[in-house]
Amino acid sequence: MPYVNVKVAGPLTTEQRSELAKRISLALEEVAGKPAAHTYIVFDEVPREKWAVGAEILAERDKKSRS
Repeated sequence: MPYVNVKVAGPLTTEQRSELAKRISLALEEVAGKPAAHTYIVFDEVPREKWAVGAEILAERDKKSRS
């Protein structure tokens, strides 16, 4: 029974989470032979203020790109 933890910076819509869950489950079923019904998927949506790439906080990068 696979467990998949998806961490993303910023929020996802319900539709996006649903589509990701379908595709991840299908990939595990097709590639690894794991039944989609037994695949657990958790979405961790991290606020962009709490996620950095290198030394730059993503929320700060967003502000710079908008100005």
